[in-house]
Amino acid sequence: MDWNQLSQIGAAYGFTSAIVSALALTGVAASLIVQNRQARADQVQAIRSYYLELVRMELDDMPLYQPCWGDMDITDPHEQKRHVYADLMMNYAWMGFEVGTIPESLLRDMLAGMFTGEAGRTYWIRSRTSWIASASGSRRGRQFLTIVAEEHDRAAAAGPPTRSTVTSSPPGSASSATSRAWRTPVGILIGLGAGLAAGSVLRSRRN
Repeated sequence: MDWNQLSQIGAAYGFTSAIVSALALTGVAASLIVQNRQARADQVQAIRSYYLELVRMELDDMPLYQPCWGDMDITDPHEQKRHVYADLMMNYAWMGFEVGTIPESLLRDMLAGMFTGEAGRTYWIRSRTSWIASASGSRRGRQFLTIVAEEHDRAAAAGPPTRSTVTSSPPGSASSATSRAWRTPVGILIGLGAGLAAGSVLRSRRN
């Protein structure tokens, strides 16, 4: 028996086994990294979804929920809602760009349209500092902020923004709207009652 040959064969198998083991460990490590990133992405998505739900609740009843976020330097109710809605739009653009569903070309097109109006430009001026603080921690976030700043500056250089023609409702309009809202169901009930009465009369005549 050639022991030298057997030792060489054993060494070859040992080397191959070490390579396979290293590849297996590398695969396990890569799998753990991917799972960790996925779990992190799921957590971030859950937090953002919760935040968006809070903002939607605020939009439904600004006078009730907006003070919970702190004082706002916007007094006009329509401007307040436009500011909150612009925040939803910007968060949608950021999330889509971050996960890759909104490419850079589409993002620039969205921002170009947003910054043609006064509401979009005013929103970015007011919220730029907070966006820089929240999104500048990652490479993708810094890229997003750069694109937003470029599109805002391009729109500003093109000329003044378009102004909204919607103004706040005059005093007393809320009460009139409430009275109209009450008149509608009351009218329905009256009509329903009249219909039931007429049906009762017709049935009594048939009997």
